[in-house]
Amino acid sequence: MTEYGSLRSDDDQWDIVSGVGYTALIVAAWRALHTIGQQPLVRDDYAELFIEASADPYLNGLLANPGTSEHESAFPRLYGVQTRFFDEFFDAACEAGIRQAVIVAAGLDSRAYRLDWPTGTTVFEIDLPKVLEFKTQVLAERGARPKAERREVAADLRTDWPAALVAAGFDPQSPSAWSLEGLLPYLTSKAHQALFAGIGELSAAGSRLAIGALGSRLDHDQLAELEESHPGVNVAGDIDFSSLTYENPTDPTDWLAADGWAIEPVRNTLDLQAGYGLTPPEVDIKIDSFMHSQYVIATR
Repeated sequence: MTEYGSLRSDDDQWDIVSGVGYTALIVAAWRALHTIGQQPLVRDDYAELFIEASADPYLNGLLANPGTSEHESAFPRLYGVQTRFFDEFFDAACEAGIRQAVIVAAGLDSRAYRLDWPTGTTVFEIDLPKVLEFKTQVLAERGARPKAERREVAADLRTDWPAALVAAGFDPQSPSAWSLEGLLPYLTSKAHQALFAGIGELSAAGSRLAIGALGSRLDHDQLAELEESHPGVNVAGDIDFSSLTYENPTDPTDWLAADGWAIEPVRNTLDLQAGYGLTPPEVDIKIDSFMHSQYVIATR
């Protein structure tokens, strides 16, 4: 099996159809599948546009023939849960009066276009230039308009991204809301420390931070067992997530507590589903047993 992070390097780059960038496309496909599924928790009508524009045969095939069984819809369903968690996080931050949102490693996140942001809100999206260019071009060609002031921050998280964020108009003296969605597994422990330090330095009192993902790693042996016992479960074709991620023991709550953040009770995917009035099916419980999802909200 491929070693963790074996396809990664300290200066690797990607666009939307290669490397880490392709994972954003996969997640967009799952959001699109969730949107057209039965009783979606959220709707992301932009997600399908990204898949069409990519011309990726596997993902377009999924959208053309979506699976409807409980097993086939497992990952789209779980990403629907994750998407709603972050949607509600930003909604609550706005209700508290926060008018700066920072989506770190934004990928194909469409919240600047989907959510009803209060007047005066600025949404900053941090990612590599090629990823941001793809998203902006696709949405512009289809006439989509953001519902807030959207500012792109073309920066690599392994470089001085805080300076780029401030240069884009971010105000460190005002409270802000930060999202780290599915990001941490793609960073080394050293990069975690630098990211958290940057967020800490830029977060005024009252700022909020949401961290969450289905899991910190993907165990392919256990996934193979799941696919054998639950026909139809498929993560993303032949892609090997373990070759793109790092096995990090870092617990974000340790950093948050040490840096003066008040942490709400940590939840997992199953907790979120229960909170949304759903009963997690057996396949979701099995997936969470080896992916160990974690969702954290904290206030400075």
